[in-house]
Amino acid sequence: MKKTLIIWTIGILGMGVQHAKAQQTPVSTPNIYRDSVVQLYGVIMTADSLKAIPFASVSVTNKGRGTVTNYDGIFSIAVNKGEKITFSCVGFKDRTILIPGNLEGNQYSVVQLMVNDTNYLPVTILKPRPTRAQFDRDFVNAKVDDDLYETAKKNTSESQKRIILASLPRDGKEAVGASLSNQASKYYYSGQLPPMNILNPAAWKSFINSWKRGDYKSK
Repeated sequence: MKKTLIIWTIGILGMGVQHAKAQQTPVSTPNIYRDSVVQLYGVIMTADSLKAIPFASVSVTNKGRGTVTNYDGIFSIAVNKGEKITFSCVGFKDRTILIPGNLEGNQYSVVQLMVNDTNYLPVTILKPRPTRAQFDRDFVNAKVDDDLYETAKKNTSESQKRIILASLPRDGKEAVGASLSNQASKYYYSGQLPPMNILNPAAWKSFINSWKRGDYKSK
């Protein structure tokens, strides 16, 4: 009996030691992760005039996260040691820096200077009309785009609505409603022949109205 009690006591103590080690193991992981996080902050300015660049992008390369500078060109973002940071803005060349992997501490400041990016457009040659008559003819026949009011009238016309209604697919709500309606009609006429609309006055009226509107014309 004493031998069995001693074995049980040793087993319980062993389980307690393993449980204590299991509880100590995840404690060191957050410390490692916390030591690798760096608060990156700084300012982005133009290289020639040292003016702040507002709303410039500050992104972690190939990580899908980042931030933008405020109106004074200042930014702040949490990154990891060893990551690459890309600075970009329209009209300026992209710049990339590397956060040192052996950085001491958890803060890193940078003053990033951006260089103007020159975009070369293709050559455009302007040629006048040979005669005044040709100029008047082309000017009169030139197509002028409709203003916003005329465009809105065309987009909200009955014919345009019918074209859009016929071409657009059903959304989820409409598809579910049509499916449920078909199932209800199937169950309603289960065991009997469905009605024929060839002698239905309402169906003929709908067909004649659609024919007059031109719904069956080839577009």
